[in-house]
Amino acid sequence: MTNSYESHSAAEHRRTALGNVGCALVTVSDTRTVDNDASGLALSELLAAAGHKVIERVIVPDEPVELCRLVTRLVAVTEVAAILLTGGTGIAPRDQTPEALRGLFTREMPGYGELLRMLSYQEIGAAAMLSRACGGLIGQTLVLTMPGSPAAVRLAMEKLILPELAHMVGLAARSEE
Repeated sequence: MTNSYESHSAAEHRRTALGNVGCALVTVSDTRTVDNDASGLALSELLAAAGHKVIERVIVPDEPVELCRLVTRLVAVTEVAAILLTGGTGIAPRDQTPEALRGLFTREMPGYGELLRMLSYQEIGAAAMLSRACGGLIGQTLVLTMPGSPAAVRLAMEKLILPELAHMVGLAARSEE
C-alpha cells in the first residue's frame, strides 16, 4: 500500500518529470583509457537503455584542479542536466573526487551517498564503508559520484539514479527559481 506522502509528492513528481535527461559521464582515473573504461561504458549503456542521452564522456586524472575545471565546464553546457562520475571516491591518497566536488556544490545530497553505502553493504559487506560517494547540485546541474567498479556503477544506476534521475533533474531545474 502506498502511503499518502508517496502518493501525493514523489509519485506525482515522477509522473511530471522530464523523460530524456542529457548527461555528461566522467571517469576519474589515472589508469583508465577509452579501451579499458568498463565503468564508463556501463554508465553509457545503462543511460542509453533507459532512454537518456550521453552528451559527453570524458576520462580525467585524479587531479582536483583538473576535475573542478572539467566539471565547471560541463555545468555550463546547456544540454547537460546531470554529471555522473565514477572513480576517485575511495580512501586511497589519490582518491580526491569528493573533496574536489564539495567545493563546487551549491547543495549537497547526503542521502545519496548514505543509500549507496547501505545498498553496497548488502552486496559486499563491511568494505562498503570505504566508499565516499557523494552527490549534490552545482547550480541547477545534478552531480552524482560512484565508485570506480562496474558492479558499483550498476548498483548505483539501477537502484538509485535511474529510478529518480528525471525527478531529481526536474527538481534541480526549479532550484534557482
